[in-house]
Amino acid sequence: MKLLLLADVPDLGYFGDVVEVKNGYGRNYLLPQQLATMPTESKIKAIEEERAKRAEERRMAREALEKVAAKVADASVTIESNANAAGHLYGSVTEADIAKALQDAVYEVQTRHVVLSHHITEVGVYDVTLKFASDLTASVKVNVVGPGGASDTATESEVEEENGAERDE
Repeated sequence: MKLLLLADVPDLGYFGDVVEVKNGYGRNYLLPQQLATMPTESKIKAIEEERAKRAEERRMAREALEKVAAKVADASVTIESNANAAGHLYGSVTEADIAKALQDAVYEVQTRHVVLSHHITEVGVYDVTLKFASDLTASVKVNVVGPGGASDTATESEVEEENGAERDE
């Protein structure tokens, strides 16, 4: 089934494209959601100007994302969170926390750009991927530290040994 897209549809096409889709996808999703219509010469001509305008907007948005990706590439941020002596966080560091830390460091990153397979639950240094588009990514280092900025996780026995050594001197 050939359809004229009336909106950008991820992994299918952009506004004004004539695409070939399976009948069920067209009838049961694209047409009822008013994301597409049956293509006619008059409809295609009517949206040609709008299509060119949207293509230019997409190009400009892509350029802006490329600049942000280049600027943030290999950046590093530190996030302080409450943790126990073993380095386990009371809670976790999420995509929103990382995006906020990057925004505080004057990077134009949004929560939807941060990709984590799971939330960070321990103190340490992590490589986090930022996905701006399907083919545009950047990597940043996130240093998760405990209270007071201590990134080294010492067990209670190690702390006691250090304190005992200081008293002996």
